[in-house]
Amino acid sequence: MSFSPGHLAANPLPTGIVGALGLGGYQLLVDVAGVGAGRLGSHAFLLVAGEPDPGLPDSGTQISLHQPRLKDETEASAFIQLAAQLGYLRLSGYRLALERSGLRSKISVVNPATGAIAAVIPDKAPGRLFGGGASAPRLLASVRALPSAGPPPDTQSPELLRQVLLALALRDESVGGAEAAELADRALELVLSRGGMDPPAALEAAKQDRG
Repeated sequence: MSFSPGHLAANPLPTGIVGALGLGGYQLLVDVAGVGAGRLGSHAFLLVAGEPDPGLPDSGTQISLHQPRLKDETEASAFIQLAAQLGYLRLSGYRLALERSGLRSKISVVNPATGAIAAVIPDKAPGRLFGGGASAPRLLASVRALPSAGPPPDTQSPELLRQVLLALALRDESVGGAEAAELADRALELVLSRGGMDPPAALEAAKQDRG
């Protein structure tokens, strides 16, 4: 399933949910294939656009893994990387099935090749009393270990290719959101100008040019 760049910016969380959760003015940190990370003060969360279903009304953008109190900036970075990885998985063929739980939603990462649920992202981040449970860093490690659902994403479309490059750039913990976007733009230029270069190689070349 492909979403156009900037989908979440154009389709933010519904105002009723934003108001009820006290998230007015939240910042959208990343947007890859309709999956993003949001931040407001100590709050961090995922934003996910529901996959279109012609038989159902548009489910809109939903909030998941809501954590009201971040531990530190490393944990905040994990939300960005997790959103990028989930977006990459969606581009690679996985489906993200959303299930409402009050104001928030649970995400099931579904491998379409088998129909099996490969990972579950809860609607809220658990408390720390029992070691943090399904925290963003732990979930990130889990989804990064998932096998490919099928062939690599079709990168014939420049818009799709840039989203793939952005997701790959955000895997690097040393690269921030703005820098990742610049690297993705540079890597896209390299692919289009040279031809035949796969996304990881183009991204590495863009990093070398940056240095």
